[in-house]
Amino acid sequence: MYADYFSNEVAIITGAGQGIGFEIAKQLCINGASVVLNDIDEALAKKAADKIAVQGNCFAMSGDAADPLFIQSMVGEAVKQFGKLTIAIANAGITLFGDFFDYKPEALSSVMNLNIGGSFLLTQAAANQIKKQNSGGSILLMSSVTGHQAHKNLAAYGITKAALEMLAKTLVVELSPFNISINAIAPGATITERTTEDESYLKTWSRITPMGKPATVEDIANAALFMVAPASRHITGQSLIIDGGWTSVSPSPY
Repeated sequence: MYADYFSNEVAIITGAGQGIGFEIAKQLCINGASVVLNDIDEALAKKAADKIAVQGNCFAMSGDAADPLFIQSMVGEAVKQFGKLTIAIANAGITLFGDFFDYKPEALSSVMNLNIGGSFLLTQAAANQIKKQNSGGSILLMSSVTGHQAHKNLAAYGITKAALEMLAKTLVVELSPFNISINAIAPGATITERTTEDESYLKTWSRITPMGKPATVEDIANAALFMVAPASRHITGQSLIIDGGWTSVSPSPY
């Protein structure tokens, strides 16, 4: 798509062993970037990186994307392997459904810790490295349509995604002087390994999505690459929804 457009870029992407994260990592590599690919599952991270490495530079790092020490080690490894860091994509996150009246404190802590805490700390660590390099760069946060529209049994998840969009907006003030853009993308229903475990998913979301189908991982990756491209760095503090028009009408899947 971008034909070596990212040839001078070095990226970290968390939670990229499969699904949307994997596709973003793959497309970055195909288009010239060097990538540190993270997943908490060591075997999945290695398998994903090996698959991508036949098309570009991709290095696997397994670990907890909410752990401050591990986050620092990813930044250090990116610099060690590829000489710098210019892009960070905080893709790792968890979705824990649950009735609000019975939602468990430990579930809330897990969702907050990874979705908000991990994203915040990766942003901080990456921005400090990019600032030190005086090179400029891009940071991308992974939001969701549930940060815009109510969705049954996803109160905890939804507020984390809305918070990430506010983080992107807020950090414009602090990151812009260093030529660092920060944005969020908000995918809607997307066909992934996880969502296809629900046999009714494709039929349901094809019926209630104005474009007639849920997104593919390629649809989301295309938007992500646009938002982190060097030529897009005047776009900052923004949130881009990729949902086939669902948030315009918001019919419930239930």
